[in-house]
Amino acid sequence: MTTHTQQSANTAATKPSRASGDPVSTTGRRTSIFKELGVGINGQDDFATSSSTTLPSAESRPTRRTSITDHDLDTKSSAMPTSPSSSISPPSPSDSPSHSPSWYHVLKSRLNSTFSRNKVVNSSTPPNAFPGVSHFALLIMLLALFIPGLQQTYSLGKARYSNGVSASVVRGRTNEGADKFSVQLSKRQDSPTDVCLRWSHQSAIVNGTLYLYGGQAKTSPTQTQNRWNNNLLSLPLDESFQIGSPTLKGLPQPSGPPPVANGYLWNSYSSLFLYGGLFSDSPATSPVPFSLWEYDIGSSSWKEHADPKTSAGTNSEPAGIPVQRSAEGAGFSVPELGRGWYFGGHLDGYTTPGWSQSTERVYIKSLIEYTFPGYSNDGVESLQGGEQAGPDGAWRNITQGGLQEAAGFTERADGLILYVPGFSEEGILIGLAGGTNVTFTQMNVIDVYDIATSTWYKQATSGETPDIRVNPCAVVAAAADGSSYNVHMYGGQNLIPYGSQEQYDDVWVLSIPSFSWIKVDTNGQSTPPARAGHTCNIWDGQMVVVGGYVGQDLSCDSPGVYVFDLSSLEWKTSFTSLQGSNAQNQQLSQQKESTGEEEFPGLIGSYGYQVPEAIRAVIGGDGNGGATITAPVQTATEGPIATGKAAVYTVTRDGATVTQTAVPGGGPAGSGASGSGGGTNVAAIVAGVVAGVFAMAAAYFAFCAWVYRRQLKLYKNHVAMSQRQAGEGQIGSEKAGYGGLLPQSSAGSSGNKHSTEASGGVSASSSAYRSLPQQAGGIGQTTGSEASASNEDLMAGTEPSFLGVLLSPRRSLRVINRD
Repeated sequence: MTTHTQQSANTAATKPSRASGDPVSTTGRRTSIFKELGVGINGQDDFATSSSTTLPSAESRPTRRTSITDHDLDTKSSAMPTSPSSSISPPSPSDSPSHSPSWYHVLKSRLNSTFSRNKVVNSSTPPNAFPGVSHFALLIMLLALFIPGLQQTYSLGKARYSNGVSASVVRGRTNEGADKFSVQLSKRQDSPTDVCLRWSHQSAIVNGTLYLYGGQAKTSPTQTQNRWNNNLLSLPLDESFQIGSPTLKGLPQPSGPPPVANGYLWNSYSSLFLYGGLFSDSPATSPVPFSLWEYDIGSSSWKEHADPKTSAGTNSEPAGIPVQRSAEGAGFSVPELGRGWYFGGHLDGYTTPGWSQSTERVYIKSLIEYTFPGYSNDGVESLQGGEQAGPDGAWRNITQGGLQEAAGFTERADGLILYVPGFSEEGILIGLAGGTNVTFTQMNVIDVYDIATSTWYKQATSGETPDIRVNPCAVVAAAADGSSYNVHMYGGQNLIPYGSQEQYDDVWVLSIPSFSWIKVDTNGQSTPPARAGHTCNIWDGQMVVVGGYVGQDLSCDSPGVYVFDLSSLEWKTSFTSLQGSNAQNQQLSQQKESTGEEEFPGLIGSYGYQVPEAIRAVIGGDGNGGATITAPVQTATEGPIATGKAAVYTVTRDGATVTQTAVPGGGPAGSGASGSGGGTNVAAIVAGVVAGVFAMAAAYFAFCAWVYRRQLKLYKNHVAMSQRQAGEGQIGSEKAGYGGLLPQSSAGSSGNKHSTEASGGVSASSSAYRSLPQQAGGIGQTTGSEASASNEDLMAGTEPSFLGVLLSPRRSLRVINRD
């Protein structure tokens, strides 16, 4: 009976020979959960039971369809473990005088037995094939045959590889500018872009171009063989396109990088790095020793980093351990930090050379970290103090990070990790979904990894929780002010009950830092077919989905490119390229050009993103952010979520940054500098006070301008009326029921003329407001002496000025209030 296990492992295990008498360990293995063929070649869905240490033939081995495994679904109930106790576990306390070994050391002992290569020399050893020839003569004959071939193979600086591919040794440059020798492999034909189905591939975005590598593809619905490929495609995102006709471009197929599925494509600002992945199971292909392959985008060339070994560091394994190829793990890279990670996955006969197909796969829970060439990393001993990684980068296998050794931290494959800035000096990683062939990861509690301390923590979530699943995809979008970072997870599949398989088409949002789950309502939308094993990438605030296994009901899914608008939470029929972003497509408020800080990067791809109403209804705020829930609903008790804060930006009307909030316990996110994070933001206070003063001054000037215009208008009306009365010869008289418009002339006057200023202005005793009806006790009843005094005081015989209003607005108000 096939046994299943929850025993974990790390991807940097060594391969020593097994000592005699050591038990052979087996652990639960599921094969492809993408059942595009339905049954095995012979119509049976059984595990291979051969004890042979060689790869089974295609006729005798059930078909393995991708990295997510279908044998665990197709295996008969007889292959199921009878109980959890059937799993292989570390020795009990009774078996050890002190304590049980760690999961990592248990794995190493099992790998020792797995990779046993005992050399047997006995009487059955065949005799010398040339008994009559001396060893010296035989050596001369071999040299005579070998030297001419050597001269033909290595000439004119050329090398011939065993596969017949021509390559020249050229002098290249690493990312940090150091010279080194590298091998540039010759180009082959361009990769095909037209396929029926595509899934389990690797993808990454660099400077606005989406790159796709390898995976599995079918050119017809009935294809069952040769689905693994090393095709390299690009999709430019600096131009809009319809999802029915994306501008996919086939790049030359490389000669060196292997055709693998379910690995990961890390990326820096100028290169792609291919890690991990499964080799083909139909036809069965033996994996080659692991090398990291780097694709330099500028020169369109591949470079091999062979025989990588680990470096010592925080919470990691010792230095000098060969790095193994894992598959079906969760990957992510942060170019700003110059690092990539690969979490979990498994090791088996399609990832590791020499691993017998009769030995079940091993699921792991380690975290592989790769530091890109030219970058520093304080978590690696050799890179502390600002030392930069060499041309081959630096590897660290993190196996002892806090909860990583606890029973509740389970092995898993086919899950997700995502990066969120802030909370710690270098940000955090979030682990979601995934599982093994018998257990799966719930999402009511999330794994949180503190990058700066290399330590794992747990954080509870709130709200309705998504169903357990494997092989979803997800992206993170940042609010403009950084008050929320929203994880958008799409699709995946459920493998429970055992033997079933259901793909999902739902979209969920995990809003951080509130850690609230929100289910997106996509009813009535043109939703793509449910899928798993697809990839998602974010650019211009839109999620670009490529490929995926869609079950057996859909014969083809071509071209298989879909777009989800993260701001409106709607599936769209086209990708809309936005103008005005920088090369990293960050929110305007989070770009270095705005912040002026080299160590405070915003999330790549979030340019143009607005927080949707459905999310704001849960966390508060507006489209630019302003979330009112800025801490977990389920209170954090330890770790960066409990002690730190998200990277927050201040957004002005034009979207530019005014201030930024430091991370408690450190400097700006990613800086590693000390600071007084969480203190009073003096710059924000000063800016607010200055803005308030200017606003009050502007309001006062506007009020005085209004008063001045009113007073000036009244003054001009008075002058016009006085001149008109003078022309009619009406001097010093009052009409019945009204007070005179002009006062009586002085006693010494002759004639019925009123005196005026030489300029034609009215006299100081002129009254502008004595024409109101004179009713006893009426409001407008005014004596001549009162009016004269009032006008002397308010008009002063001169035209009003704006400066006079500014200096004495009360006098001017008394004038216009008489109107």
